[in-house]
Amino acid sequence: MIERKDLGSWMDGPPQDEEYVRGSAIGLPPEGPGSAAPFGRRVVSLLIDWSICSLVSVLLFSYDSLVTLCLFVGLNLALMTLFGATPGQYLLRLRTQPVVHRYPMLVRSLIRTALMLLVLPAVIWNRDRQPLHDVLAGTAVVRL
Repeated sequence: MIERKDLGSWMDGPPQDEEYVRGSAIGLPPEGPGSAAPFGRRVVSLLIDWSICSLVSVLLFSYDSLVTLCLFVGLNLALMTLFGATPGQYLLRLRTQPVVHRYPMLVRSLIRTALMLLVLPAVIWNRDRQPLHDVLAGTAVVRL
């Protein structure tokens, strides 16, 4: 007979594999350069990028929210395609790198940015520290 303790509870959280190394499924090292970026650094880099776009919007367009959004999209597409990092990522020593598939970085940037704007894919993460927009774009944000 199955007992309650065998089933567990939602309060116990999801099942955990103590020996699993984050990023190992996508070929990232466990620590140091090239390892998966921590959540906090990713959030701060996003805030830096959004602040830059907001500042430009305030100075040149009297803060128009649509202009701010367009600046954010342009910043992500241009700098991610050319350099693999946005200003916020660069300041926090992070980089976006391809991990699967073989399509150009411009396509990856388009997919990643479009899904990031939807917000929901940005808050669903897997156990390799990859949000859904990175999974679908075939990228990972890593430490430098």
